[in-house]
Amino acid sequence: MNSTILFNIARFVMLLAAQILIFDAFHFSGYLNPFPYVLFIILYPVNGNRYGLLLAAFLMGLIIDHFLNSGGVHATASIVLAYLRPSFFRFSFGVSYEYQTIKINDRLTPERFSFILICVAMHHLVLFVLEAFRASLFLKVLAQTFTSTIFTLLMCLLLIHLFKPARR
Repeated sequence: MNSTILFNIARFVMLLAAQILIFDAFHFSGYLNPFPYVLFIILYPVNGNRYGLLLAAFLMGLIIDHFLNSGGVHATASIVLAYLRPSFFRFSFGVSYEYQTIKINDRLTPERFSFILICVAMHHLVLFVLEAFRASLFLKVLAQTFTSTIFTLLMCLLLIHLFKPARR
């Protein structure tokens, strides 16, 4: 088996375990909910199998939905993020992103930061809109999306920094 596939499987399991065992315990008045499991979708290789990413995002969201008893909102938000990921790459890195060697977990540049921010914000917006599913809760959804995006973004940047691969 390819080492990239094994590394992605390990990342999948570790982020899933961290989300379920550690980050699900954080609920600060319903507005600060960290969901760093989106790092799996964000850090997936640029030229990786797109259908594999969609399937893995669905499985990860489905498992998290099972443990949170949330009825499929995480699976849906994860699939939307995995599907829109190439568009976010194009927006952040330009049209020829596929031919560049983009590694999100290298040093933080404005392009990488904008990519991570857009991905996290889109995931959270879809997640909280589906969770509330009422137009009357629009301001609450925006507040939850904003605060959780900031908190998740900080957690993601911290995790990327902590587990950055060693330079050779």
